[in-house]
Amino acid sequence: MDIEKSPSGKVIRSPKGYKAFIPHPLPPKIAWDNQMVSALSRADFLLGKLAREGNRLPNPHLLIRPFITREAVLSSKIEGTQITISEILAVNSGIKTKQNPDDIQEVQNYISALEYGLKRLDTLPLSLRLIKELHEHLMQGVRGSHAIPGEFRKSQNWIGAPGCTLNSAKFVPPPPEDLQDCLGELEKFLHDRRLPPLVHIALCHYQFEVIHPFLDGNGRVGRLLITLLLIEQKMLPSPLLYLSAFFEATRDDYYQNLYNLSAKGSLKEWLIYFLNGIAVQSEDALSRAVRINALLDKWKIQSTSKGSHVPIEIIEHFAINPYVTIKKIAEELNIAYSTAKRGIEKLELAGIIKQVNEAKRDKIYCATEILDVLEEPAKIQANFD
Repeated sequence: MDIEKSPSGKVIRSPKGYKAFIPHPLPPKIAWDNQMVSALSRADFLLGKLAREGNRLPNPHLLIRPFITREAVLSSKIEGTQITISEILAVNSGIKTKQNPDDIQEVQNYISALEYGLKRLDTLPLSLRLIKELHEHLMQGVRGSHAIPGEFRKSQNWIGAPGCTLNSAKFVPPPPEDLQDCLGELEKFLHDRRLPPLVHIALCHYQFEVIHPFLDGNGRVGRLLITLLLIEQKMLPSPLLYLSAFFEATRDDYYQNLYNLSAKGSLKEWLIYFLNGIAVQSEDALSRAVRINALLDKWKIQSTSKGSHVPIEIIEHFAINPYVTIKKIAEELNIAYSTAKRGIEKLELAGIIKQVNEAKRDKIYCATEILDVLEEPAKIQANFD
């Protein structure tokens, strides 16, 4: 399809001779039909159900942490990292792994950027300033840090097959001299509240990716934007929903839908794809959260006795991270090493945790049933109709 005839933007020839795409300011005209209304209604309903249950869950503040970790791993995986959820949870418990330190750093930076963004929303609305701050946290000290963390690009980038050039790229975002105008229009739309929130978020994500304002890290910042907009627009009380699992599982559809909206103006297809992702991931997140809480409740009942409260406190720790060592628990609960050891031995005897390394000292334990819930692949519907 010839992108030069696109209704979504215009193709210009830059002063250096290459062609680049400049998207029209948002919002576009939306021709609502039954299929789109149905997709929006379903996404709203399931997200609302997740929000209500999220408020009722006994440990929403604890459950956020493993969900953020899961999102960080899957979002970074789209960019090529190889680390697993299990490995990053182990690292965060102070356990050494053989994984590439760069992969570990990228995932930890994503967690740091998301937590920073959530805190920053208390004092600063989503804006170009906050987007730059997110990028700075994301890119600090990792591959691509040459891309000037926290600064919009001053040179041209492009999207295409590995090894392609500017002239053979599939897509060339706005040239540097047009970038600020495009970003200014995007910032205006970030604060526009005339459209249904989920449609607004879908369009913000698309526009950000098309503008591609950074030399590196655009995909990750664009996915962070979705989560922060859901919180800012009060669609969710806490960040339990993430779309990276959906985008990763439907990667070809994701990129094709983004491109088709630019090239052909396929707005309906993009919105239905995005809304289906919200619906599918809402059901997925709710299922995981409910199952994790059910396990914690069952284990607490099993471990209740007139003796020490330590086993119960260790079980609550599993909501944050299913990996544990005696030393770490002693530090976190501010108890004696011997007390932590007795608590862990009780849980091991009850079959709640098991040792996952072969060491006689420095034993590592894991509540593997919780890890299984977190690592279970997302159930993605292939049909977006």
